[in-house]
Amino acid sequence: MEKRVLFRSTWLPWALLAPQLLIVGVFFFWPAGQALLQSLQQQDAFGTTVTWVGLDNFRTLWNDATYLESFKTTVVFSVLVTVLGLSIALLLAVFADRIVRGATFYKTVLILPYAVAPVVSGLLWSFMFSSSIGVVAWTLRKLGFDWNHLLNSGHAMGLVVMAAVWKQISYNFLFFLAGLSSIPKSLIEAAAMDGAGPWRRFWTIQLPLLSPTTFFLGVINMVYAFFDTFAIIDATTQGGPGKATSTLVYRVYFDGFRGMDFGSSAAQSVVLMVIVIALTIVQFRYVEKKVQY
Repeated sequence: MEKRVLFRSTWLPWALLAPQLLIVGVFFFWPAGQALLQSLQQQDAFGTTVTWVGLDNFRTLWNDATYLESFKTTVVFSVLVTVLGLSIALLLAVFADRIVRGATFYKTVLILPYAVAPVVSGLLWSFMFSSSIGVVAWTLRKLGFDWNHLLNSGHAMGLVVMAAVWKQISYNFLFFLAGLSSIPKSLIEAAAMDGAGPWRRFWTIQLPLLSPTTFFLGVINMVYAFFDTFAIIDATTQGGPGKATSTLVYRVYFDGFRGMDFGSSAAQSVVLMVIVIALTIVQFRYVEKKVQY
């Protein structure tokens, strides 16, 4: 039987929702509206003169080859960060779930990277792979591999992906570990008694039961790759070499705060917002159907 809460007062439900609606309105709808308005305008670097240009900022973007290349860069970067982040975190969670002695120590160590700020994470990986003082770059040179992310676009993309994955892997690990811990051990034991090996037990029992967690983390990691990796990219490669690691969110910052082109920057933020909203709708409308609750 379905149970519903009925309010005798008509204003009480709105009063309870008012704080959340106020936060959403102030921190999302108002900035989004401002960005949409500025995307239709052009103003100087000091903001003294504003000219209404309509859709000219968007037309300029679609005629800019470097901006269109940023789409490809963002797609490659987001897919790599999401897939690698989820895969490595799931592997670590499976191993940590099987540890009996010292389990708390290992789990605590795996959670520590999440406490590191994105800028610090980017600087840490940048120092390790620095061609002049980096210990990892020095080791690679000894092995005959000349690493230089300041000149090689492939190396630069690899560096920002590794830094972004390392920063987010603890978040994914926590949710996967909680999901594995919630699976009844009786199911695993029954499958083992029936002769199913570790891989078959994981593939047929644990992984399907983790599908809600995987779906949730997939959405979170996609949004993370689109928005929250700006500080990592700025601290490691600053979008270089050239524009090889300049994602859409970094282009918004670069054109707006360095190029002082506020109209183009606002138009880019609107495009990025529409893309993320569309991806989220697709994930919840189509991908979620395959999730087993």
